Amino acid sequence: MGHRLTQIATRTGDDGTTGLGDGSRTPKDSLRVAAMGDVDELNSTIGVLLCEPLPDDVRTELLEIQHDLFDLGGELCIPGFENIAEAQVARLDALLARHNATLPRLQEFILPGGSRAAAIAHVARTVCRRAERVVVALGHAEPVRPLCRQYLNRLSDLLFVLARVLNRHAGGSDVLWQKGRAKA
Repeated sequence: MGHRLTQIATRTGDDGTTGLGDGSRTPKDSLRVAAMGDVDELNSTIGVLLCEPLPDDVRTELLEIQHDLFDLGGELCIPGFENIAEAQVARLDALLARHNATLPRLQEFILPGGSRAAAIAHVARTVCRRAERVVVALGHAEPVRPLCRQYLNRLSDLLFVLARVLNRHAGGSDVLWQKGRAKA
C-alpha cells in the first residue's frame, strides 16, 4: 500500500506540496488533501470519543470504524487505489438497524448535547458530514469510488444514532429542540 513514512520531519512539504501514497506530489490545498485531512480529523475525533466511558459494544464498533477510516484515508491518498469494501458499508447499515431498534422513534429534532460522550459523537457526526462534502467535491474533479462517499454517509447517520444511544447509556435522553419557545 503505497509509500510509508519512516520519518516525520522530512521538510519536503516546505514548498506547499505533500506526498501521496503513490509517490506523486500534490498541493496541500487540493481537494484530495482536504478530504484526507477531514477523514483524519474524523478519526481523531472518534479517538477522543473513545476516551469516554462507553458501552463495550459501542467501543468495539468505534475501534473498527477507526480502522475503516484509515482504510478510507489510504484509498484517498493513492489515486485509483481501492481500499474500502462493500462489506464495510454493509456493516454500518447493520449497526444502524441494530441501534435504531433500541431507540424510541424521533418525534422532534434533537440538539447536539446531553452527556459528554453524546456531545462528542455529535461533533464527530459534523466532522463526518464535512468529510463527506469534500469527498463529493473531490469526486466532481477526480475519480472517487462511490463506496467512499457511501461509507461517510452511513457513518454520519450512525454517529447521530450513537449519540442517542450514549445519552441513554448515561441515564439521560435526547435533548429536544423546542419549537415555538419564548424568544428573548
